[in-house]
Amino acid sequence: MTLDQGLAFGIIGAVIALLIWDKLRYDLVAMLALLAAVAVGIVKPKDAFSGFSDDIVIIVGSALVVSAAVGRSGIVEEVMRPLSARMKTVPAQIIVLTGAVTLLSAVVKNIGALAIFMPIAMQVARRNGTKVSSLLMPMAFGSLLGGLMTLVGTSPNIIVSRLRNEMVGEPFGMFDFTPVGLTVAVAGVAFLTVGYRLLPTGRQAASGNAGGFSIDDYTAEALLPEKSPFVGKTVADLEAYGEGDVTVAAIIRGRHRRHIPSGHWVLLAGDVLVLEADTQALGDLVKHAGLELMHEKELEGVESDEDLAVLEAVVEPRSPLIGSNVEDVELRERYGANLLALSRRGRPIRQRLRRVRFQPGDLVVLQARAAGLSDTLNELGCLPLAERNLSIGRRRKRRIALAVMAVTIGLVATSLVPVTLAFFGAAVAMTALRVVTLKEAYESIEWPILVLLGALIPVSEALRTTGGTELIAGWLSIAAQGLPPIGALAMMLVAAMAVTPFLNNAATVLVMAPIAASLANHLGLRPDAFLMAVAVGAGCDFLTPIGHQCNTLVMGPGGYRFSDYARLGLPLSLIVIVLGTTAIALFWPLMPH
Repeated sequence: MTLDQGLAFGIIGAVIALLIWDKLRYDLVAMLALLAAVAVGIVKPKDAFSGFSDDIVIIVGSALVVSAAVGRSGIVEEVMRPLSARMKTVPAQIIVLTGAVTLLSAVVKNIGALAIFMPIAMQVARRNGTKVSSLLMPMAFGSLLGGLMTLVGTSPNIIVSRLRNEMVGEPFGMFDFTPVGLTVAVAGVAFLTVGYRLLPTGRQAASGNAGGFSIDDYTAEALLPEKSPFVGKTVADLEAYGEGDVTVAAIIRGRHRRHIPSGHWVLLAGDVLVLEADTQALGDLVKHAGLELMHEKELEGVESDEDLAVLEAVVEPRSPLIGSNVEDVELRERYGANLLALSRRGRPIRQRLRRVRFQPGDLVVLQARAAGLSDTLNELGCLPLAERNLSIGRRRKRRIALAVMAVTIGLVATSLVPVTLAFFGAAVAMTALRVVTLKEAYESIEWPILVLLGALIPVSEALRTTGGTELIAGWLSIAAQGLPPIGALAMMLVAAMAVTPFLNNAATVLVMAPIAASLANHLGLRPDAFLMAVAVGAGCDFLTPIGHQCNTLVMGPGGYRFSDYARLGLPLSLIVIVLGTTAIALFWPLMPH
């Protein structure tokens, strides 16, 4: 091993360690890696920012804008509306909802496709008394499977295509991924239709509250005013009035917090009660006990209760709230919203709400002005857990979005226009024709992902130019000795699948794809199949809630725990490994001509 190879390995190892540590954001980790690579001399200064001009960055950014435009046009809700009333059984609900998310994820960013269908799933669950936990995880996994089917379905496919272009002079086409991706997706959705029974039965579900969706175990803070009939009564009296559905977790008097050891504690006027309840029980108690939710009705420009709206939403991974508390982001002053209650991973919060730092997947009850509510939620990066209403004004947007998407896919499929130019043109067209505003277009772009790509491309290239990928490939070829070619292919798919929970899936491909191509050369096999294996493995993280944003997004609304993902995800992963490897070998022959 040379010094440069050792330095390259050290930087990649540090990236993996920092991402597992999870104290620094992945885009900052990537930038630190780039600076380190330049500092030690394995990336030349003139090449430091070459990654930001790479076609990958343009395609991913453009695809995000197009995805947002399709989501905002209302196409999906319009198609699904007549179907939602016919989904009576849980298997029917799963196959329709998961199948629809899977198909949409082939052409739309998978987290965008999931965000579109989550409110529909919540509505279907409420209408039919289905446990929403039976629907959301299969839908999240379906969104990952759908991304495998086309070039623009997920970032790993785009990166793999670019690397193939560098190696053999021709990138993968728009539908080169479809035979393998479709095979795996169909099998995966079929499994999820019956496999949902592996999920624990005690997870949360919609309760049927007509005003919204009731998620168990919110934490809220309410003031006990002098006029309340419960002043002078005990905690037990208050909890009994809530029929056992409300728990007084603590009482805050002045600046002191007192945990309640028993129900004999006497309530005093001015007490702040920390309550644990679902939204329906909480609303009933607040109304009949004369409680006042903290911070309620303090929004500027609000003249009456009719001007306010209260709704439940989930904090998306892109939200500007993440890592901050209510005071840090000036929730009321900047966004005109109040936080009334919060739940995390199906469990109540044990600290003051104003001190809680938001995390992806948190469930929140927000109060905001009814006018412009959708804009407020978009700025906050929160997904409302209620079906969105379609307005007549969106019909034009739906027609334009469909036309632009059809033209874009046609141009790419026929190779009349390069993928980069086609999707860049589609993004510009969606914005110019006002399917999305310019502000919405910029907000839809996940800038940290683009920074990650731009910064890590030169670092991953340094791993190749120093001979590091060849060295690793040599080690892997030794490990693969005695295995048939398809066994080596399966080994590479499993390796990518194992790495992606710890690295961002895009970073996984940047590191693993050159190694896969080198391994193929060492074994005297064609590289296409090994590149496909890396793309499939990097796109399939079903074992953790943190490896992919889609898994994180459903954790709160579904009330899932960390271990729940492996219960359903492990058998699905095995299906992907077996069928994916077989399909890749079938459609992309391993042996050279």
